[in-house]
Amino acid sequence: MSTINESQDEVVEEFSAFDDWMDKYSLLIELGNALPPLDECYKTENNLIEGCQSRVWLQADYKDGLLCFRGDSDAVIVKGIVALLLRVLSGHSPKEIIDADLYFIDKIGLRTHLSPTRSNGLLAMLKQMRLYALAFSQKT
Repeated sequence: MSTINESQDEVVEEFSAFDDWMDKYSLLIELGNALPPLDECYKTENNLIEGCQSRVWLQADYKDGLLCFRGDSDAVIVKGIVALLLRVLSGHSPKEIIDADLYFIDKIGLRTHLSPTRSNGLLAMLKQMRLYALAFSQKT
């Protein structure tokens, strides 16, 4: 299993292959389309992320000391963002997630190329993932 930073570096490398933001959006959409759909039983109010313009669900499961996230969105680009966050953070310990410096968001230009509402949604998703990590870190 790669570290959070190794996963971030892979994402940065994939996105650096494109200069044009339309191509980067296409890559985000592809990543979102490749994300397995979230089971309907997890699409609940409890799993809905506050602060996202589109609907985003995040399910967290804690197993063998690792947090595994699953997520979905009803918007294609947002679903791609969900896919990136899952790829980087899922399958790591709560401590790794809490301590992670998520530099890939700025390095691929995501924060500057998203609309303010999508950017707020991205931050809301990150905050929720860190809150889960914090909650599970206190159970160990």
